[in-house]
Amino acid sequence: MEDKNNRKKIFILGLCAITIVLASTLGTYAYFMTSLGREEKQELTITTGVLALVFEDNSDGINATLSLGESVTKEFKIRNTGTQDVTTNMLFSDMINTYMKESLSYRLEYKTSVDGEWSNVQTANSNVPQSRKSAEKNLATDLTIPAGATYYYRLSITFNNLDINQNEDIDAIFASKFKIGEAISPSKETLNYLEVVAKEVKPNFADPATTDEGVFALEDDYGTSYYYRGAVTNNYVKFGDFYWRIIRVNGDGSLRIIYDGTQGYANGVSNTGRLAYTGKTFNAQYNDNKYVGWMFGGAQGVASTSKTQAQTNETNSDLKILVDSWYKTNIVDKNLEDNVADGVFCNDRTTPGSAETGLSSDTGLGYGKNVTAYGAAARTNVWNTDTSRVQPRFTCPQKNDAFTMNDEEKGNGDLTYPVGLITADEIVAAGSGKHATTNSNYYLYKGSWYWTLSPCCYYRDYAHVFHGYSSFGSTGTSYAGAVAPVINLKAEYVQTMIGDGTINNPYKDSKDTI
Repeated sequence: MEDKNNRKKIFILGLCAITIVLASTLGTYAYFMTSLGREEKQELTITTGVLALVFEDNSDGINATLSLGESVTKEFKIRNTGTQDVTTNMLFSDMINTYMKESLSYRLEYKTSVDGEWSNVQTANSNVPQSRKSAEKNLATDLTIPAGATYYYRLSITFNNLDINQNEDIDAIFASKFKIGEAISPSKETLNYLEVVAKEVKPNFADPATTDEGVFALEDDYGTSYYYRGAVTNNYVKFGDFYWRIIRVNGDGSLRIIYDGTQGYANGVSNTGRLAYTGKTFNAQYNDNKYVGWMFGGAQGVASTSKTQAQTNETNSDLKILVDSWYKTNIVDKNLEDNVADGVFCNDRTTPGSAETGLSSDTGLGYGKNVTAYGAAARTNVWNTDTSRVQPRFTCPQKNDAFTMNDEEKGNGDLTYPVGLITADEIVAAGSGKHATTNSNYYLYKGSWYWTLSPCCYYRDYAHVFHGYSSFGSTGTSYAGAVAPVINLKAEYVQTMIGDGTINNPYKDSKDTI
């Protein structure tokens, strides 16, 4: 049997569909074949002028034999023959890619004249997106072509040697067309304008927000975040055949959204259809501090003997297992994962101590059965009487608690999938009011209490986690509550969405008909 480093595949890429002849055994060739390149034209009309873009293939395709670690390139150009500058997207079209996630990477470069120097284009992804059925995926976004200009592009695709077993790639398929998208004409209905309308005043977080208070700003791990507060009616999103409500626009431009059912529900409506699950425990075990963790140290039922051990991200909580399974079924299996960003989900397990939490018996030890209150308890006014202490935060104090999938700069990289739950801080910022305050008017009210990702405390022999409801509070981990998954949509995807965010015209993919 040949070593995987000696296996080769032949790529012949163009703008037309690619027919694949698959290799079924190690050491043989897989042939990627296409018909001749062709010119595709698209004419668009926008308000201030006529735009005519011509997307041209410059040759009959590329013939290249690639070993692992080698690349193949394709050059083409976009001509703007209209009277208006335009911003557009470049897309993989009718694409199938069953290679391993990082096996095929790509790079896009451009120049503004035939003799010019190539410069890198920031692309939507670094790896060619995976898709097991024909799909359209962003290749690059925000490509601006001035009126009368011709821009030249060079696409490089690399077959990567991952230094791991790549047997899955033997029978893999890659096929794609390429095209440009619709012209992007900024509108005040788009999410890009949230920064303009964000209010500069600071809310009184101890009070419930029972009316539409609008959008406010607060720092997060990526920059300035813009969050919705109160009975807002313009934060509906439709994605993956589900309705969602926008929690906030993250500092990197991605969009944090919470599940809200298979139809749009008005504020104040109590309906279990707004929840992905009901009757689910955060963790069946409850008699140890470690069970407030999205992940925790040691096996289920084994007592923790130190804070470090309790907070080691080793074992999945019961609810994390359930939420991961939901994501796999409803996002990954529907080929939607390339639109989801890898953002921080904060499971804040800091232990500020009794002076901050107001719990006189708080040891701050954070392991075993020691009475302990966690960071969100101090910020949401559980035991303190001073309402000025109600101060939510969107930054995660401990990197170990900043759950991410691949991002190990901002987070811990311990997630299987980029999905989590809302935090207690986000609920308070959205307008719940301080702990135990009643508010059934704001957009996060669903009629049943549902889990957050925020630990409250180990108190009265129970590990408690915060929940959302008409009355914001906390519950022991072994109690049965509801689940509303939270994801982050990529900034590049958000910028292509249409709609005005209302219940009848939610932000959605331009191809979505409802």
